[in-house]
Amino acid sequence: MEMLKEMAIFAQVVDSGGFSAAARQLELTTSAVSRHVSRLEAHMGGRLLHRTTRSLSLTELGQQVHAACVRMVSTAREVHALAGSYSARPNGTIRVSAPIVLGQVWLAPKLPGFLARYPEVNVELQLMDRKIDLIEEGMDLAVRIATELAPGLAARTLGPVTYVLVATQQYLDEHGEPQSPQELPAHQCSYLGYARFGDAWSLRRGSETASVRVPSRLTINNSAALMAVVEAGGGIGLVPDFTARPALAQRRVRQVLPEWVFDEPYAGTVHAVYMPGPHLALKVRAFIDYLVEQGLPG
Repeated sequence: MEMLKEMAIFAQVVDSGGFSAAARQLELTTSAVSRHVSRLEAHMGGRLLHRTTRSLSLTELGQQVHAACVRMVSTAREVHALAGSYSARPNGTIRVSAPIVLGQVWLAPKLPGFLARYPEVNVELQLMDRKIDLIEEGMDLAVRIATELAPGLAARTLGPVTYVLVATQQYLDEHGEPQSPQELPAHQCSYLGYARFGDAWSLRRGSETASVRVPSRLTINNSAALMAVVEAGGGIGLVPDFTARPALAQRRVRQVLPEWVFDEPYAGTVHAVYMPGPHLALKVRAFIDYLVEQGLPG
C-alpha cells in the first residue's frame, strides 16, 4: 500500500502541533517532514493543512484524512504489541492433526501436561487417518507415521513405530504358540487392511530373515478395533506397538515371536511436520519441543 509512511508522519505533525515538533519526535529534519506531507497532499489531490508562520490547522479533507491516519497508526501499534506478545511467550490456538489411534492412545494423554505448562495456549486436535494439506486445511502441524516425508515440509522426529504380534493366553493355550514365522499361516491372523499393508510379511532376527504370506479372513483399517478382535480371542493380531502397549502392560495379551522384528511397511517413524520458514510461531515451537521431550516409548 502506498503512502503508509506519509500517513504516519502526517498524523504525527497534527498530534505534535507543528512540523518542527514532529521532526524532533520522528528524528527527522523539518524539511523531510514537510516533503512527506506534501507528497501525501499530492496523492490525495488537495491540501490537508492550513499553514501560517504561527499556526497550523486542518482543512476539511485534512480532518477526514487525519482521522483515518490515527486509526492506521493505532492498528499498527496493536499489531506491533501482538508480535511482541507472541515473541515473548507462547499463546494462541494450535491446530494439530494426528492419526486416529495414535492420537487417542499416545497424543491425547500428553495434552493436559502441555496445557498446564502453557496456560495461554489452546489446542485444537483433529484425528484422521488421511494425509492433509497443512495450508489448505489451516493446520499448524501434523503428527504423521511415515518412512519418507513429502518434500517441502519441515519435520522433527518423535520416535519409532514398530509392529508386534499379540494374542490372548487363552488362544495360545488352545491353538499352540508359533515358534517361527513359518508357522504363522496355520493360525488365525489379522492385520491392518489398507494402504501398503498386506499379507506379505518380512521379519528378521539378527542376521536371520523370513518372508511369509499370512492369509486372513479379517482385515481392519483401525488398529484399536484390531486389538478388540484379538482380546476377544480372535487369534493373532499384527498391530502397532503403541496400540498394543496398554493391553500388554495389563497382561490382557501376550506378544508372539517377540524376538522377531518386522520390516517395512510394518515399521516407520513418527514425525511432527510443519511448514518451513524463518518465523515459526512460538506456540508451535513450544508444542513440538514438548512432543519431542515426551517421545514415544521404545
